[in-house]
This record gives sequence, C-alpha cells and structure tokens, in this order.
Amino acid sequence: MSAGFGNKLVIALSSRALFNLDDSHQVFEKEGLEAYARYQIEREDEVLAPGEAFPIVQKLLRINDYLEGDPRVEILLLSRNSADTGLRVFNSIEHYGLNITRAAFSGGESPYRYVSAFGCHLFLSTDARDVRSALENGVAAATLMSSSSRYEADDSPLKFAFDGDAVLFSDESEQIFKTQGLEAFAKNEKSSAKMPMTGGPFKAFLAALHGLQSEFSPHTSPIRTALVTARSAPAHERVIRTLRAWNVRIDESLFLGGLAKGAFLKAYGADVFFDDQQLHCDSASPYVATGHVPHGVANN
Repeated sequence: MSAGFGNKLVIALSSRALFNLDDSHQVFEKEGLEAYARYQIEREDEVLAPGEAFPIVQKLLRINDYLEGDPRVEILLLSRNSADTGLRVFNSIEHYGLNITRAAFSGGESPYRYVSAFGCHLFLSTDARDVRSALENGVAAATLMSSSSRYEADDSPLKFAFDGDAVLFSDESEQIFKTQGLEAFAKNEKSSAKMPMTGGPFKAFLAALHGLQSEFSPHTSPIRTALVTARSAPAHERVIRTLRAWNVRIDESLFLGGLAKGAFLKAYGADVFFDDQQLHCDSASPYVATGHVPHGVANN
C-alpha cells in the first residue's frame, strides 16, 4: 500500500466505468483519436451521464461522512484520455459533487501501471485488457459489464457480493472440478476441509473491506459482504474454515449448488457482484452491476 494513503481503502476506476462514454467511444472507434479529441473538447461543458460504477462510487464516498477524522475511502480516476480530453470528465465529477481529486490521464496508453503506484485495493474498468494487466500485477480488478439494472444510490448499506473460487480463493479446487469432475472436486474438498485455501485475487480487497467494516458495529455498518458460490455441502466447510483462518467476516453466505445466481443477488440487494465465470456474470448482469474477473482456469 502506498504510504501516502495510510490505512485508506483505495479504489481506482476508469472514466468509462464512472460515466457513460458510449457515444464518444463510438466516435473513437469509427473516426480515430483526433476526431474523438475534438468531440470531447467541443462538449467539455456537457455533463456526462452516470456509468455502471457511479452509484457504487456515491455509496463508497458517503462512508467518509460516517467516520470522524480523515476520509477512509479514496476514489481515483485512471483514464486513457489525455488531460485535455479528460477535462469533460473532471467537469462532470464536479457537477455531481464527487470528492475525487486524484487522477492519471495516460494519453492513449494503458493506465493500469499506475494501479500499484497509487496502492489501490481494487481497479474497475470496462477495458478487459487493462483489467487482466492489473490482475497480473497482483491487484484485484474486474471488467464492468453493461447492465440493464440502473438504480440511484440511496442510504442503504453498500452491498458487495463475491464468488469464491478464483475470486476470493485460488482456483486450485476449480482446476480439479474442470479436469476431473464434480465427484473428484467434492472428494478433495471433504478430505481438505480443515486445510485453508490460499487466497485469490480479491483476498486483499476483502481484508481491506473487513478492516473498514470493523470500525462500525455489525448493526450500523454501511458495508455488507456476501459470498455467493456454486458450492454446496460438503464443500461448504472448507470455505467457512478458510475465512475463519483469515480472520475475515462475511455477512452472508449463499451455497447454491449450481443454481443460477441472478435471482439470489437481487434478493440480497447487491450493489455489485464479482465472478470469474462469464456464464455467472451473464446471469447476474440483468439484476446487478457485475464485474467479470478474468482470472483462473475458467479464463485460460
């Protein structure tokens, strides 16, 4: 963690995750960088519409209002824009009253290399290449999918939902399932029930969330977490013992035994869900903002 941020929870996101830049991106795709730059500069006083991550960012920043002292949540902007074309983004940030003051504009290059320099716990983007690069550099990252579920941030707790294998945990068990089948997977998890799993790409982010949660009582915390996994008994025991060994609290755990996750995420009221498998992400995205984590055997 970058020393300059102390014990803050630090989250970086791309400008296309924070705002809806579909129109300008189409200009870039069809007409090139010069036309894109002209398009943005001509419209730099036009406020951008919220993107997939916008309500999540509003709730994250609101957490700072609940705690005394210095802010405990820092949101950073990492963008492929230049500072010149990014002025519209900062004008929109100011319009919505978002306390985002730090940014890196990489002028067409991938901005992922600044994720580690800033000491980020999480990087959210719509660019799968940048997300993969961040994951390869040891930072939790997800590609935000387009969702038909649009909502306004309210005063309810910010609810994170995570898949288990290849997200919170390593993909070692999932490799057994993929190569040897369900029976071998269940046998391995039962025999290894008391052996904690190694951490996956989101372990450090979950630990940072838990640290922030610990500053509130369980009944007043503005953050809730849920594990939403395809596992079922007897494979549940190893999950429980692993989280216990990590000394990390998960508020809710859903062991679905292969059922589609979308309806359960809606019932939980998730603000965002992270999963490594595209199938589960497709199931979830009509109900909740969804981040695909391109990690592990399912993405090889």
